[in-house]
Order: sequence, then C-alpha cells, then structure tokens
Amino acid sequence: MSEISLNNGVTIPQLGFGVFQVPPEDTQRIVEDALAAGYRHIDTAAGYRNEAGVGAAIAASGIPREEIFVTTKLRNGDQGRAWDAFQDTREALGLDFVDLYLIHWPVPSQGLYVQAWKELEALYAAKAIRAIGVSNFLSDHLDTLLDSTDVVPAVNQIELHPSYQQAKLAAKSRALGIAVEAYSPLGQGGDLNGNAVTAVAKAHDATTAQVVLAWHLAAGTIVIPKSVNPSRIRENFAAASLTLTDDELASITALERGARIGSDPAVAAFTQL
Repeated sequence: MSEISLNNGVTIPQLGFGVFQVPPEDTQRIVEDALAAGYRHIDTAAGYRNEAGVGAAIAASGIPREEIFVTTKLRNGDQGRAWDAFQDTREALGLDFVDLYLIHWPVPSQGLYVQAWKELEALYAAKAIRAIGVSNFLSDHLDTLLDSTDVVPAVNQIELHPSYQQAKLAAKSRALGIAVEAYSPLGQGGDLNGNAVTAVAKAHDATTAQVVLAWHLAAGTIVIPKSVNPSRIRENFAAASLTLTDDELASITALERGARIGSDPAVAAFTQL
C-alpha cells in the first residue's frame, strides 16, 4: 500500500477504511474484516459513536499497534474542551496515542475552532497525537487558522468525489503543505453509474468503485471508502493495484458538476453530542 508523507514526516497509508454510519455493535467485526483484508489505516470519529469498536478490533487483531494508522476527530460540541475530549476519545479507543486527530467541522458560528486547534497543538507537543489536522475546512477557515496558530494542519479531510471535486480548495490545501483526504469518495454510490466510470471499469475488468478509488489515488489523495460487506471491503482494497491511463483519469475528472452531498461547512452548526 502506498503511503503519503505528511508535512511533519509522519506517513499515512493512502487507502484507508472509514466507519462513518457503521453501527457501534457491528464496528469491531467490520474493522476486523478490513484489517484482515489488508487495510492499515482506520478512520473514525467521536461523533460516529463507534470508537470503542475500532479499538476493540485493533486489540483483537494481533497486529502490532505501530502498523495501524488511526484517525479520529473532535466533535463540534467539544471544541471548547478539546483537551478533555481527546482524553475521552483515547479512553474509548483504548490506545496510548492517536496517529491523526482532526477538528471535525469548523462551525464558524461558534468561533471556537482556533481555540480548539491550540489545544490540539498542545496535545501534539505532548506526543499524545502524531499529527493534527482539520476536516471540512474551507479556504477562509484555513486562512484564519494559519494566521492565529503555529502548526500547519497535516491533513484537510473534505467531501471529494468525481461529481464534487472542490478543486480550488484541494489545490490551496496542497499548496500550503496540507494533504487532501477524501470522504464520501464514491459520492455515496452516486458516482458509480456514469458512462465514463462504467466504460473504464469494463476496460480493466474492474468494479466501478475500484475505478473511482484508483482515480483518487492517482491524484495523490488519501481516500477512506466504507463498506460493511466483506467482499466489497476486499474489492475496494484491490483498487490500490489498478492503474488508469491519462485519458481514463481525464474522463472521470470531467464528471465534475458541483454536486455536494453533505452539509455546507460555511454554515454547518450541529454539535454531534
């Protein structure tokens, strides 16, 4: 599995496994399936309420802790108590450290994300976290953060898929030395049925999901597909060995139509509590 080197030298497996909307009671089993398939990067969040299942799967896997990259995220309603919230997360996971900790949403109406980031900086300095980053941060949120703090985020995790690419935001993040990570990388399945994707899949005897994931990987994007189906979990992992031609990549890039699926970070204000 290829890895991306973050701006502090920490490396992250480029293809990871996400557990958004995975029921807590199913999480351990599904993450164990993902680890057995070869994934070594697991992405969770306090707001998903399944961190304990992720931690249980890691403990049960027998895989050395240092071989598994764990990402989790600060809940929006916890931005005013980020230090304590991280301790809760670490306890839920049952881990001594977390590889990547993200502010999940900026929630600009709260005016707390800079304060939260400074607490993440302190946790990073204390080596409780190997890298710190953000999620759903738009251009102005990045500007505010960089103007007020010391550590440049290692990652900006954003909604990114063929029909919603956020090209300007992705380019700005990369120009600042911030790695781009895609969530909802398949457009929650909506980007798998277009003629361009199905034609490329047929040419490579691949699944349409593999094709879209290969498109992300070719762009240097970190990507975290999610599935609860063991066979699809394995199929998605196999995307790492699929290479598309420049013309095939361009045909998928041409699917951009500004089709956001998730909430708008400019106004999103839910607490996740």
